[in-house]
Amino acid sequence: MNWYLAVLKKYAVFSGRARRKEYWFFILFNLIITIVLSFIDGAMGGLGEGGIGILSGIYALAVFLPSLAVTIRRLHDTDRTGWWFLIAFIPLIGAIVLLVFMVLDGTPADNQYGPDPKGAEAEA
Repeated sequence: MNWYLAVLKKYAVFSGRARRKEYWFFILFNLIITIVLSFIDGAMGGLGEGGIGILSGIYALAVFLPSLAVTIRRLHDTDRTGWWFLIAFIPLIGAIVLLVFMVLDGTPADNQYGPDPKGAEAEA
């Protein structure tokens, strides 16, 4: 849960680097919260035509910027520019390439985007 909250605290911070752990725990908790809210929306009869309820929609809007920011910081950790995020808009192939980038280990030393987050955590 701390990893999820850490991403929310860096609401719109696009600079720096994010570890795989930070990124994937945010995605995991985001998915769990989305499922719970969708279930609540369905139970209340609040699902719209697109299958998105009011609670799910508000939550999606609230976490859009943090999701984008942590994705860009994760790309920075693999020594790639945040513009690589745009490859996700290419159907299927782009999503697969972006997924591979998210799974790759970050550069082990400092890179142009900042110090190694693993090294900074070990020193603390």
